[in-house]
Amino acid sequence: MFIPRFVLCLAVSAAITGATALPTTEPSSAPKVAGSKCSTIDYRRGWRDLTVLQRLSYIDAVHCLHKLPPHDKTRAATTRFGEFQATHILLTDRVHSVATSFLDTGTSLLCTAGLSRRSVYWDWTRDDPSLPVLKSPIFDPVTGFGGDGVPGTYTLPSDPKNESAVLTPFPGAEAFFYKGCVQDGPFKDWVVHLGPGRMVTDHCLVRGVQEMFRYAYTTAHVEETLQSKTYEEFRIVIDDLMFGIHGSGLALVGGEMTNTYSAGADPLFYLHHGGLDRVWWKWQQADPANRLYDISGPTTQGGSDTVTLDFMLDFPALGPNITVRDSLDSSLEPNCFIYE
Repeated sequence: MFIPRFVLCLAVSAAITGATALPTTEPSSAPKVAGSKCSTIDYRRGWRDLTVLQRLSYIDAVHCLHKLPPHDKTRAATTRFGEFQATHILLTDRVHSVATSFLDTGTSLLCTAGLSRRSVYWDWTRDDPSLPVLKSPIFDPVTGFGGDGVPGTYTLPSDPKNESAVLTPFPGAEAFFYKGCVQDGPFKDWVVHLGPGRMVTDHCLVRGVQEMFRYAYTTAHVEETLQSKTYEEFRIVIDDLMFGIHGSGLALVGGEMTNTYSAGADPLFYLHHGGLDRVWWKWQQADPANRLYDISGPTTQGGSDTVTLDFMLDFPALGPNITVRDSLDSSLEPNCFIYE
């Protein structure tokens, strides 16, 4: 699942300047008329292209969201950051493996305090394939998101109601994918209140990095994905369970990011989806006349209704609903961005 383009910009747009404010759904801060010309265009940048100060500012903004109370206090989320994860959990059964899967429902979360509304993405192809992925600057313990989980520091909770939604490729693989708590970096003391799955349990940030999935992130493999001729072909290729760049990136980080429901517990979830949105954006820009508004697929998992441009995307507690049509052109409101 993605998170729509204008919403990638709601999450980490906290201004850490004495009094911290976040976008709300009040009329005074609502997006401008959808489809209208943007007054300014923001530039989304890769993590490697940020200065050290910009990286630290982004991390500070994520922590800020994790300290702020939720807008909707009637739900299970206990923080503003948790509301993004909660929305992913709530919508999972509707949006995974459908037309609006990760592409329309998810590219707007990563705006940082230090970068105003600019979102950040992980360009996996720039990580040196000759080095372990944990050598990537995105896993740096000081200016990145910390490293792998430490074995033996986390145990999956008992799950009598089968709500954890822990999916692993073979019996016993939980020990590999849910390796343990992250114990270095800025999120080593991170407390997650939601998950695994639909459960509500306080736990650490869990990872289990899996090098075996790096094959999906070579330049050649991403370029092959971009050769898709139609959106239907593109969404199927990108969401392929074994070779698609969507699920492979979640499995690469492991831990909670492998959970279909609660993957949004890890701040890296949003940089990964920013990278996916960038690939989609590049695919659109290669033939905008035919691809910008190309959409297909069912509206729900296992459903028979086909998505249309007027299909409504809703984001509980995050922002106003928008149509698929209004999420597709990044150069128009409420999106207003291009990728560097």
